This record gives sequence, C-alpha cells and structure tokens, in this order.
Amino acid sequence: MNYAVDGYVVKFLGRTCSYKGIRWCGLSGSGIAFKVTGTYARIKIVGDDTTAGRVTEGCARIGIYLNGKRVIDRVVTQPEEVITVFDGEKTQSAEVMVIKLSECAMSTVGIAEIQTDGKPDPLPDKKRKIEFIGDSITCGYGVDLEDPETAFRTDTEDVTRAYAYKTAAALDADYSMVSYSGYGIFSGYTESGEPNKAERVPPYYEKVGFSYAKPMGELELSDISWDFGAFCPDLIVVNLGTNDDSYCAGIKEREEAYSSAYAEFLETVRKHNSNARILAVLGLMGERLCPAMQAAVSLYQEKTGDQNIDTFCLKEQAEEDGRVSSYHPTERSHAKAAEALVAKIKSVMEWT
Repeated sequence: MNYAVDGYVVKFLGRTCSYKGIRWCGLSGSGIAFKVTGTYARIKIVGDDTTAGRVTEGCARIGIYLNGKRVIDRVVTQPEEVITVFDGEKTQSAEVMVIKLSECAMSTVGIAEIQTDGKPDPLPDKKRKIEFIGDSITCGYGVDLEDPETAFRTDTEDVTRAYAYKTAAALDADYSMVSYSGYGIFSGYTESGEPNKAERVPPYYEKVGFSYAKPMGELELSDISWDFGAFCPDLIVVNLGTNDDSYCAGIKEREEAYSSAYAEFLETVRKHNSNARILAVLGLMGERLCPAMQAAVSLYQEKTGDQNIDTFCLKEQAEEDGRVSSYHPTERSHAKAAEALVAKIKSVMEWT
C-alpha cells in the first residue's frame, strides 16, 4: 500500500508545509515520525531544484531512524528516490523518523509517500514542547568536520548533534527549530562594518521558512505564513546575537540598536505565543554581547510588563574541546551547552 504523507498518517516534526501533495521540509530538524507494523517500509523522497545540478555541497541532508537508530544518512541529489527503511520476511513493529539534518536556506526536501504492507500511524505527541530560534549554532553547522579552516557544506551539518536537539531529547520534549546560519536580529554576519540586513531572522519568523531553493522548482517557502496553532510551545529558547556581534564589535551605539531590535522581535514572538515561557540565551561562540541581550529583555519588559521571560548566558566554547568548520562548536561543546541549558530550563519551568 502507498500512503500519502499528507494523509494524516504521520506526526510532523517542526515547521513543514504541503505543496502539490508532498510534505516539504526546510528548517533544521523538520520531518515526519510514524509507527507501523509490517514486513517492509519504504519512503519516497523528492528533491528540490538543487538536485538539478546535483551540487552536493548544498543539497539537503536527511537522516532516517528505525526504532531510535539512524539507519539511513543521505544527501538528496536525485529528483526522486524510494528509500527502503526495512524489508524482511517477518512482521515487525517499528517507529520511523525522517529528519532533515541540514538547514533551510540552502535546500529543502519533500516527503511524498510511505510504502508498506502495514498501516502507518503518527507517533504520539510528547508532554513538553520547545521552540528554538537561532543561527548556525542551533543548526549544527559543520559539526561533522572537525577542521576549523574548512568551509560550510550541508553534508557536514547535523542538527541532531547540536545543543538544541540534545536539549529537547534530554527533556523528552517535542521541538521546532527556526534557525539560519549567519543570521541575526539586527544584522547578519558581516565583515564590512555595515549591518547585513538581508540575513535577519525576524522577517522569516512568521513564515514556514526561507530558502534559496525552490520545491518543485517554483515554491517560495517565505510566501507561506506559518500556522502558530500547529505547534504551541511551552518554552521558546532564543539564541541570537552571535552574528550581530560581528557588526556591533563592542560599539555602544550598535549594541543599543541590537537591543532595540531584539526587544521588538520579542514582541512578535509573544504575539504568537501568549502562554510560552521565553528564555533568551547567548554566549557559546562569544559572550561579548550578553549584556546587550539582557538589556533587550529589560527593554521589552519595561514596555510590556511581561515577566514570563528569563535570560541565560552560556559559557564560551572551551579551547580544549576543539573547533569544527569556520570555528564553530564541536559536539563536545554542544553537549556541555545542552547540559547547562537543561539545568536552567528545569529551574525556570519547574520540570523534573
């Protein structure tokens, strides 16, 4: 039997959207999860327009998990492919997840159908839900290549080895990631001394995503508004400022501009998430902007009176833990950050 993924037979992970009968995943960690009892399960994967040129450095990377273990790790270079998850003579009960390991801006991936002799059903929701808003650190930039002098490639990016995914797993929480490498709140990464206004998270927070790639060669993810009722987080972790700091550079006036933009963004986040606790986090790749992040939260609180928000400064990655591509954190650094963040979250959320 062939089951359309949009036929309510799966649980959606993170922000996804339907287009022409295909479920499209752009953002890091997005995907599907289901359980099935049968002798085989296959998944039909559809590539976006990046597969036309088969530029491996930018094509989407996916992981497919069988009963919690990654059994497929694939860079999607084909316009269409059917991937076998398991196939045997004996019937087995299985939990299957398809997770987009790489980030949204470079490429997207479509999940068209599940082929099985059983009947797929969605995995149940977890009791806790966390949204993470961040940049390359949240995406797991370069975490598979421990060489700081190497450039970015989607096939070395793995969100599941980064602090956010690890934090959600440790807290047994469903997650949603909104993260883009190089992006900030007031300015994306820049070396020119001018603010990089083109690479900022706020313009895309209310959208399904942003990508230079086009599903079906025509769809713009940023044209689709996100339905905030589809995922209602108990907690929102905002980790933005590392790229802004490339512009701010310790200059007071620029840091104040960052704080002002941050406070404004918090209003947008709160507008769509009235009951969520917000935790503003910064520091893993540099702590210089932490006071400005804390000032942003104070500005926001002064204007709104909202007390359902906290701040937390992570320790900067330690030299002995090494570096990966473009001097980003190793999995060791991510694990330490996740441990610290979990402790903070348990405290503010009163989770055990």
